[in-house]
Amino acid sequence: MTFIFKSIDHIQLAAPKGSEEIARHFFRDILNFKEIDKPEALKKNGGVWFAFGNIQVHIGIEEPFSPSKKAHPAFEIENIEEIKIHLSNHHMKYIEDQLLPGANRIYIHDPFGNRIELIEWIDK
Repeated sequence: MTFIFKSIDHIQLAAPKGSEEIARHFFRDILNFKEIDKPEALKKNGGVWFAFGNIQVHIGIEEPFSPSKKAHPAFEIENIEEIKIHLSNHHMKYIEDQLLPGANRIYIHDPFGNRIELIEWIDK
């Protein structure tokens, strides 16, 4: 029997207890992700879910909480220069990285300290 990986269904990032409104402000209001409903059976666990395109980002509550400083999701973006302006307008810092050939990329951190990569392929 052969199995095949088809796609990424969702990415989960951790956040501290009671941080759902902070997550909404960052992912929904700043990054423009769409908030989606969690299944009723999972709502008691806390957290909040978002989507863009066919990718979901789940913010799960973790106690004790420790942000992911190295491991990270990488989101491909179109017109990365515009998001740099957008982030600056929201007083958000980003780190530019020129180390990956053919890519224009930056790193940001969510309000909980989790690392997120935003990448635009130049030669793709």
